[in-house]
Parts: sequence; structure tokens; C-alpha cells
Amino acid sequence: MKKRYRIFAINPGSTSTKVALFENKNSIFKQTLTHSPFELQRFKKIWHQYEYRKEKIMNLLKEMDVKIGEISAVVGRGGLFKPLKGGTYIVDNNMISDARSAKYGEHASNLGCVLAYGIAWSYGTSAYVVDPPSVDEMSPLARYSGMKELPRRSIVHALNIHATARMASVAIKKDYRKSQFVVAHLGGGMSITAVEGGKIIDCSLGLSGGPFTPERAGVLPVVELLELAYSGKYTFDELKKRIIGNGGLVSYLNTNDAKEVEKRINAGDEYAKEVYEAMAFQIAKEIGSMATVLRGKIDGVILTGGLAHSKMLLDWIKERVSFIAKIMVYPGEDEMKALA
Repeated sequence: MKKRYRIFAINPGSTSTKVALFENKNSIFKQTLTHSPFELQRFKKIWHQYEYRKEKIMNLLKEMDVKIGEISAVVGRGGLFKPLKGGTYIVDNNMISDARSAKYGEHASNLGCVLAYGIAWSYGTSAYVVDPPSVDEMSPLARYSGMKELPRRSIVHALNIHATARMASVAIKKDYRKSQFVVAHLGGGMSITAVEGGKIIDCSLGLSGGPFTPERAGVLPVVELLELAYSGKYTFDELKKRIIGNGGLVSYLNTNDAKEVEKRINAGDEYAKEVYEAMAFQIAKEIGSMATVLRGKIDGVILTGGLAHSKMLLDWIKERVSFIAKIMVYPGEDEMKALA
């Protein structure tokens, strides 16, 4: 008889904490705990939100009558740690120290490991993270940027990329460790990646490179950016916010909501259409770039993430990249199931 495991998954986002309880691969319940900006503004740093978020999770577990001994493991979405290979890791003090210090970047996912650890301790079980954003499997050639002091580094939506590439391998009946995919995670942030033999060997650097996104500027003209930085118009923090948070669709159209943009396009807004198609153009160009990393030997081009629900955007992308390989669409991101 197959052993039953109950796994509690935690995925902290900027204004929400998604939680779910699974019995093996079957969901028992899923819930999103929302946090208003007003509630969060009292915390100077993301790390300071730990007790607040943990209390909300513990209250939910009591409400759902989940008792001590009923959870086999707790898993959190990993954060920005030191570079790691993809996989499952036990939460330890070194990991928590990396997340707490924000040495490798400050992000809500940094709370994933410590929330998993805290809940696991309360329930007398073990804590894990799976495929954190700091997964770094890049090939040596992919690390060169053109400036010795600035090596390219991997910050990527590894959890969803590995999960969808595994699903695609099953669909084409091929061993994941022998497969080759270009995977495009399309959301508020984007990761366009080359996945070879189950490893992300190159990526578009979601925070500071790749195509522009609903709220990120993507790769920018470097000299012109330096001129803007030294123009006196912006402080460092203001300019950084313009690149990550107020870039992309926000910069051009004052919204990060793709549905709102499509509504404008359908109402006849030609400028909104050009901007939205330009985003698709840049995504397609990056997919083509990753195809060269794999020397054109590709089992499929995978389109995933929240924006993969947009038929308009996908049609523009497919028009430019369908010659490369079979297009495989996995809209959304079932990160909770991937964690479990």
C-alpha cells in the first residue's frame, strides 16, 4: 500500500502568502492570505514580516483543524540564496542567514525558508525549499557579460521552469535528463531560458535583462542609462524603481495589467497595441537567442506563466518562433503543486 504524506506548501509573494496542504499529489486545500500595503508599510524590511505572516498561517491551520503530527513536511518557495543547483534542500541556518541578510537580493520569497522552518518546528517536522530563484546551472560561456567586474548571474523562475519542462518531457515521452527546451516564463517578471538535460544552462536575467515585462524595463542601452543615472534627475532608489517596478508596460501605459491593455487595444488604442506587440517582439527575440544556445536542437518551445493565458500575446510570439520547434503552452504556474 502506498505511503501517504501530508505536505504543507508556503509561497510568499509581495502582498500575499499562498498556502496549500497536499496528500501526496492531491490538494486538500489551497488558500491565499492577502496582505494590504497598509498592513505591510509598518515593516521596514521584508524580513520583519516573518512573525506577522507566520501568525496568519498558524491561525489558518488551526481554523482548518490541522493537528500536530498530521504534517509530514513543510516546503517553502526558496529565496535569493547563494547560487545552488536545482533540487530540494533542507532548510538550515546558513540558508536562513543568507535570506535574512538579503546579501543576494531582497525579495518576498526570502521568507519562504524561514516560514517553512517556523511552521515545521511548531508541527514537529522537517522544512525544505525546492528550486529557489537563486538556482544557478549556467554554463561557463553564459556567465560572460563583456565586462569582467560584472559576470552574468542566474536569477530565474526555476520552480515553474523545471516543473513545466518535466511535464513537457512526459508529454513527448522523453527522459527529462536527455531533453532540450527553450522555456519562457511570462509574468510580471520574465525568465527566458535554455534547458538542457534538466539544467537551466542560460537565462535572460529576469531582474536586469531580457524583454521588458508588465513592470520591468528589461535590457536597456547601457551608455544612455549611465547618462540618465548621472543626470541628477533621479536618486539611485528612484532610478532602480523605474527599472524594476515602474518599467515595461507601466512606463509606457501606466498599468501592469495585461487585461487592461488588451481592453484598450480592443477599444481601438493603436499605441497600446504597438507597445504590447513590442513586448511580444522582444520575448520572441529572446526565445530565438536561447535557441542558438541549444544549437537549434530543441524538443519544444514552452510558454508558461500568467501571461501565457493571453491569446493575443501568444499569437504574436508564435508567429515569430513557431519555425524553431513545437510550441507547448502551459498557462499559469502551479507553484504550490510543484513545491509539493
